[in-house]
Amino acid sequence: MPVCRAKDRRTKIRSIRAAVLRMLQQMLRSIPWPGAASAGLLLLTIAGPVYRAADPEKLELTAEVRSTVPGSFVSLKDGYTHYELAGPPGGRVVVLACGATVPYYVWDPTLKALTGAGFRVLRYDYYGRGYSDRPDIAYNQDLYVRQLTQLLDALNIREPIDLAGLSFGGSLITSFADRYPQRVRSLVYVDPGFREPYTVEDIARVKSAWEFFTAVFEENTWAEGQLDDFLHPERFPDWPDRYRVQLQYKGFRRARLSEAISNEKANQSAEIIRVGRHTRPVLLIWGKQDTNVAFENSADLLKVMPRAKLVAVDSAGHLPQWEQPDVVHTAWIAFLNR
Repeated sequence: MPVCRAKDRRTKIRSIRAAVLRMLQQMLRSIPWPGAASAGLLLLTIAGPVYRAADPEKLELTAEVRSTVPGSFVSLKDGYTHYELAGPPGGRVVVLACGATVPYYVWDPTLKALTGAGFRVLRYDYYGRGYSDRPDIAYNQDLYVRQLTQLLDALNIREPIDLAGLSFGGSLITSFADRYPQRVRSLVYVDPGFREPYTVEDIARVKSAWEFFTAVFEENTWAEGQLDDFLHPERFPDWPDRYRVQLQYKGFRRARLSEAISNEKANQSAEIIRVGRHTRPVLLIWGKQDTNVAFENSADLLKVMPRAKLVAVDSAGHLPQWEQPDVVHTAWIAFLNR
């Protein structure tokens, strides 16, 4: 599907979802009690089959599934974590933290470039994403920091690491570096995003309603929506299909809801300032045509991280390591070697 048509389709679906929700709310308000209760019961009777038919999450993430996929697994406090550790055993360890929802394949070209340059590279799936477990808990910053800390300990990685974060990964690596400064040798931010307060939509506070409307109207559009991260999405026709794999497994949608609810009041301003004052080297890589996290935000980040070096990547959107790999990885390797 052409990208422009995919965007139009997602916009229409969101409009339909909002219109249906408003219609149901108005209908139930207009019916006097106990008629409203009867109408609600009727809606639930109809909604069940619709929900089950539309829901893409029909499979369980089992040991049998794990045995068929590449990478490795380790059991941590909150569940199994899917990871890959590659490159020469004696190389300096570089850890790659993903964006908000895309599994660790988002780092494919970077893994190849860094291991080829002699570095030992660790990448992994967050809880709730990819092939990592989807525990029914709060998906807050503490969870993500705890997962990374326990993963490093389980793999006996004790020396300071070169830590990189893409998009939401920028938020995570900032929290990790703030809490464990002695464990981080350098930081690399790629089109980073950070926690700041927001307001979730009202329907998200009613879990069953949010689950229904998201499964029926939105979840099946999430894969196509990942193409918005590219300046030239036509060059990555398989991207939605790769993302769609994780949507099969139960718990992905629930994790996204918990993510939204659990971090509504989170604010990283103080963390960013403290990390920016540290003397460790910092590299900032940013696609100049990023429509997800605007390139102009880099100026604000440089103000609080004055030691950071900026690499502005032209002809690249939110994933410059895919659209301009030579530019990104040449600068990245040079930074690490210095």
